[in-house]
Amino acid sequence: MSVHALPVSIQADGLDNSIATRMERLRTEATGLALAHTTDFERAIAQTAQLAHDIAGGGEAYGVGVRETARRLASELGAAALTLEALRGRQAS
Repeated sequence: MSVHALPVSIQADGLDNSIATRMERLRTEATGLALAHTTDFERAIAQTAQLAHDIAGGGEAYGVGVRETARRLASELGAAALTLEALRGRQAS
Protein backbone atom coordinates (compact mmCIF):
# COMPACT_ATOMS: atom_id res chain seq x y z
CA MET A 1 0.00 0.00 0.00
CA SER A 2 1.36 3.42 -0.92
CA VAL A 3 0.74 6.75 0.67
CA HIS A 4 -0.22 9.72 -1.47
CA ALA A 5 0.20 13.31 -0.42
CA LEU A 6 -2.98 15.32 -0.68
CA PRO A 7 -2.66 18.82 -2.07
CA VAL A 8 -3.24 21.44 0.58
CA SER A 9 -4.38 24.94 -0.26
CA ILE A 10 -2.25 27.51 1.53
CA GLN A 11 -3.56 31.01 2.12
CA ALA A 12 -0.74 33.48 1.70
CA ASP A 13 -0.72 36.81 3.44
CA GLY A 14 -4.43 36.87 4.17
CA LEU A 15 -5.48 36.63 0.50
CA ASP A 16 -8.88 35.07 0.00
CA ASN A 17 -8.18 32.03 -2.15
CA SER A 18 -11.52 30.36 -1.67
CA ILE A 19 -12.98 28.59 -4.66
CA ALA A 20 -15.80 31.14 -4.87
CA THR A 21 -13.35 34.05 -4.94
CA ARG A 22 -11.15 32.37 -7.54
CA MET A 23 -14.22 31.61 -9.66
CA GLU A 24 -15.31 35.26 -9.47
CA ARG A 25 -11.83 36.43 -10.49
CA LEU A 26 -11.82 34.04 -13.44
CA ARG A 27 -15.34 35.09 -14.47
CA THR A 28 -14.33 38.75 -14.34
CA GLU A 29 -11.21 38.05 -16.38
CA ALA A 30 -13.17 36.01 -18.95
CA THR A 31 -15.77 38.77 -19.28
CA GLY A 32 -13.05 41.36 -19.85
CA LEU A 33 -11.34 39.20 -22.46
CA ALA A 34 -14.64 38.54 -24.21
CA LEU A 35 -15.33 42.27 -24.36
CA ALA A 36 -11.86 42.93 -25.83
CA HIS A 37 -12.35 40.11 -28.35
CA THR A 38 -15.75 41.50 -29.35
CA THR A 39 -14.19 44.93 -29.85
CA ASP A 40 -11.49 43.38 -32.07
CA PHE A 41 -14.25 41.62 -34.03
CA GLU A 42 -16.10 44.92 -34.52
CA ARG A 43 -12.91 46.57 -35.82
CA ALA A 44 -12.30 43.72 -38.26
CA ILE A 45 -15.87 44.00 -39.54
CA ALA A 46 -15.49 47.77 -39.95
CA GLN A 47 -12.24 47.32 -41.88
CA THR A 48 -13.79 44.66 -44.10
CA ALA A 49 -16.86 46.85 -44.70
CA GLN A 50 -14.57 49.72 -45.75
CA LEU A 51 -12.64 47.43 -48.09
CA ALA A 52 -15.91 46.16 -49.60
CA HIS A 53 -17.11 49.76 -50.01
CA ASP A 54 -13.86 50.67 -51.79
CA ILE A 55 -14.19 47.71 -54.15
CA ALA A 56 -17.86 48.45 -54.81
CA GLY A 57 -16.92 51.97 -55.89
CA GLY A 58 -13.79 50.88 -57.73
CA GLY A 59 -15.28 51.15 -61.18
CA GLU A 60 -14.62 48.85 -64.06
CA ALA A 61 -11.26 47.72 -62.72
CA TYR A 62 -13.32 45.13 -60.84
CA GLY A 63 -15.69 42.71 -62.49
CA VAL A 64 -19.43 43.41 -62.22
CA GLY A 65 -19.99 40.36 -60.00
CA VAL A 66 -17.18 41.38 -57.66
CA ARG A 67 -18.46 44.96 -57.36
CA GLU A 68 -22.04 43.80 -56.73
CA THR A 69 -20.95 41.29 -54.11
CA ALA A 70 -18.81 43.93 -52.41
CA ARG A 71 -21.70 46.42 -52.47
CA ARG A 72 -24.09 43.96 -50.79
CA LEU A 73 -21.46 42.84 -48.31
CA ALA A 74 -20.57 46.41 -47.34
CA SER A 75 -24.21 47.06 -46.50
CA GLU A 76 -24.61 43.84 -44.51
CA LEU A 77 -21.36 44.34 -42.61
CA GLY A 78 -22.31 47.90 -41.71
CA ALA A 79 -25.54 46.66 -40.19
CA ALA A 80 -23.71 43.83 -38.39
CA ALA A 81 -21.21 46.29 -36.89
CA LEU A 82 -24.04 48.44 -35.53
CA THR A 83 -25.75 45.39 -34.06
CA LEU A 84 -22.56 44.23 -32.35
CA GLU A 85 -21.92 47.71 -30.99
CA ALA A 86 -25.41 47.82 -29.49
CA LEU A 87 -25.05 44.33 -28.01
CA ARG A 88 -21.67 45.20 -26.51
CA GLY A 89 -23.17 48.33 -25.00
CA ARG A 90 -25.88 46.29 -23.32
CA GLN A 91 -23.40 43.71 -22.08
CA ALA A 92 -21.08 46.34 -20.59
CA SER A 93 -23.94 47.90 -18.61
